[in-house]
Amino acid sequence: MRPGVSSGLGVPTRLGVPGAVESTALPEVLGRMDETCEMKYKVVDSPLGKLEISGCERGLHGIKLHGGKTPDTGPAEAAAPAEQLGGSGAVLEPLLQCAAWLDAYFREPAVLEGLPVPALHHPIFQKESFTRQVLWKLLTLVKFGETVSYQQLAALAGNPRAARAVGGAMRSNPIPILIPCHRVVCSSGAMGNYSGGVGVKEWLLAHEGRPAGKAARGGGSRATGSWRGALGSTASSQPTGRD
Repeated sequence: MRPGVSSGLGVPTRLGVPGAVESTALPEVLGRMDETCEMKYKVVDSPLGKLEISGCERGLHGIKLHGGKTPDTGPAEAAAPAEQLGGSGAVLEPLLQCAAWLDAYFREPAVLEGLPVPALHHPIFQKESFTRQVLWKLLTLVKFGETVSYQQLAALAGNPRAARAVGGAMRSNPIPILIPCHRVVCSSGAMGNYSGGVGVKEWLLAHEGRPAGKAARGGGSRATGSWRGALGSTASSQPTGRD
């Protein structure tokens, strides 16, 4: 097993804490915002256009999709992202890791499970909240090619009646694609909203091999496979992070 990769979930549990212990639950101690982060910004090319990644030396803060338009090419025809990061100055490790992850996502998704996910240091991850719990469950449990409904994700986060709040958490997601809010759809099969636009959401799901409009229901399908067992154990996997 490669360092920084969880054997159970394929995602390291590094939310701003170098060397954090691997776990399916949130780490006990998160990076603190005791001082102002010195932010760095880099731009990478993707089939969706320019993606701006931002972060500090302690972790990734955001991914922004510039333009928000539907890609001109289909997923199978997508151009490869640029290998070089734009911008000047030294590139921080979290930004390099994020760029490598995005490159693999668009070009060679099969290797994603073996790649480290960068530490996350956006303020939303620095204190306990339902939004943080929702985003964490989405990141660690809902894999490439799978989808989950808003209600199902609410249940995974410990409150099955909070589907509307899950929608708010998706709007607050500072790191789209890596934290895959595009995989959250309506139980009816409707796409639901997406910060980058519904066309981009459709493209991402098609890239992952899931046709748009397919309901996110049970039954052991690929669309609901890996996370369903966690629904029975949500009570024992609540976040234990501190402010």
